[in-house]
Amino acid sequence: MTDIKVPSVGESISEVTLLKWTKKDGSYVERDEVIAELESEKATFEVNAEKAGVLKHLAAEGDTILIGSLLAQIDETAAKPEAAAAPVAEKVEAKPAAAPSQAPVTSVPNDIKASPVASAIIADKKVDTKAITPSGFGGKILKNDVLDALANPGKKTFAGAELFSRNVRVEKMSNLRKTISRRLVEAKNTTAMLTTFNEVDMSAIMNVRKQYKDKFKESHGVNLGFMSFFAKACAIALGEWPAVNAYIDGDSLQFHDYADISIAVSTPRGLTVPVIRNVESLSMAEIEKQVIVLATKARDSKLTAEDLQGGTFTITNGGVFGSLMSTPIINIPQSAILGMHKIQDRAMVIDGKVEVRPMMYLALSYDHRVIDGRESVGFLVRVKELLESPELLLIGKDPVKTLLEL
Repeated sequence: MTDIKVPSVGESISEVTLLKWTKKDGSYVERDEVIAELESEKATFEVNAEKAGVLKHLAAEGDTILIGSLLAQIDETAAKPEAAAAPVAEKVEAKPAAAPSQAPVTSVPNDIKASPVASAIIADKKVDTKAITPSGFGGKILKNDVLDALANPGKKTFAGAELFSRNVRVEKMSNLRKTISRRLVEAKNTTAMLTTFNEVDMSAIMNVRKQYKDKFKESHGVNLGFMSFFAKACAIALGEWPAVNAYIDGDSLQFHDYADISIAVSTPRGLTVPVIRNVESLSMAEIEKQVIVLATKARDSKLTAEDLQGGTFTITNGGVFGSLMSTPIINIPQSAILGMHKIQDRAMVIDGKVEVRPMMYLALSYDHRVIDGRESVGFLVRVKELLESPELLLIGKDPVKTLLEL
């Protein structure tokens, strides 16, 4: 038997949570095949089979396990099962196709999961799927769910609950959620946090994206999003206002001559903040590619501790969820965080005339122990200036085309 133990993932981490087994108990696994996913307080990571053989689980999904503890065993002496023989195809006589039904074919939208019977009732009775509480596995709508919605119009229950339910569910807090909780409280209790606001006219950026998005995608293989503009603008402003890019380190201030920008990413298990390194040295396309890589890893729970370590400044975008304005909380030990919000058409006075412009509120939360009001306001005004005039991000020939490397 080969013992598979929980590997060390950092000096400060003493335990992990078993998120899921990717190979069943008693199944045959190949060497280096992924057998389980674990979650520490900082990131998720995979465990590989050290040898080929039959896997034996020694922990259950959801268990908290100490570093170095036994997770599983592999019986390398077990014989590899032979592949099942392919079935011999039977001779099937051709039959004429059935005549098409004259009844109209209707269905629920593709993004709604429902059983065939439930789909038929929804289509026949024209039931609003938003009024249906699914009870099937993975949020699937079953027949009784539709009948309940028809029997109780205007009344909606929580998923898996009945009308007038008083049920209370208790779920164990994950290591990641514990870490988020601890860090948020620590940020509130240990920093002198204030927030300053401004707004930015997004017309120029939207025009650049409209004009160059197809060529940008063709040249670089990625879409031209908003994040690259914001990250590049923040990197420039951080260089001009170094206190916004600094930490408190004991009795000293630690300044950084580079911009490692953390990007807040929401995942089903909580908020993570992977870091894009040296944003000041990256092109727009390189930033967009890094955003895609980190967002994909976050979605698939593949972020490593290295992806999350460091960061001198953070950008968070509540606008993707519809937030019009918020006060983001500092990602300690950093001293500032920029909050992006929803772009909304508003009436603005331009040269004495009222015009409709796509506007976004910006919020900069900062630690007043490190950053004074002049610095925080000056930084945010500079970011606004760079975003409203993207050509300021570069100086030279046709600045916008040079910026996009076209």
